[in-house]
Amino acid sequence: MPHHGNEEEHQSEPVSFHDNRKIDPETGKVRGQHQDDGGSQAGPTDQPVTPDSVQDPVEEADAGEQAADGSDALAQAEAILNGIDGEGLNEPSPVEAELRTDLQRLSAEYVNYRKRVERDRDVARDMAVIGVLNSLMPVLDDVDAARQHGDLADGPFAAISTKLENALKTYGLTRIDEMGVEFDPNIHEALIQQPSADVRFDVVSQILRAGYKKGDRVLRAAQVIVAVPE
Repeated sequence: MPHHGNEEEHQSEPVSFHDNRKIDPETGKVRGQHQDDGGSQAGPTDQPVTPDSVQDPVEEADAGEQAADGSDALAQAEAILNGIDGEGLNEPSPVEAELRTDLQRLSAEYVNYRKRVERDRDVARDMAVIGVLNSLMPVLDDVDAARQHGDLADGPFAAISTKLENALKTYGLTRIDEMGVEFDPNIHEALIQQPSADVRFDVVSQILRAGYKKGDRVLRAAQVIVAVPE
């Protein structure tokens, strides 16, 4: 037999392996706490898991911290949006209360502004109509004079004058031309006074020039002759 010069004085020690896998390859279950010597492990749990469901302890800790930070940020955002100050719910912050007060004041000012604008618009429209009516009063006086002289008894001009007077009535124009009524200085202008034994108070006996009014507003007082008691 061939002779080797130097035999190995020390034989290699047996190699031992520590199975540190968290899942038992035979049972597919999570292993218990490993012993220091790498041998036996605690009894397996009854809940089977998959490799994807097992997370490293360091990753689990990081995920927990991130979840906590996200919850705090979300809570702070909701508190800001909802006006919650941390001491009580549904209590408006000072900024929100100030904005609400400003909004209420602006709303009231806008309502008053709209009312004022509508009132001014109505006044401007009435003044425009009154201006047109005043400019047409001389024409109406000529129509009255022609009617008194019998020039408008019939014919096309009589129809035109009637249409004109009816058109002006649609704008609220009314005549002040009643006789036999009590004298009213608000609507009558007395040019002549005639003593009469037939009256007990001042009465309009004759209309010299008709007056006009629009609604309750007198545009022109009627010129009259007044019969006064003796």
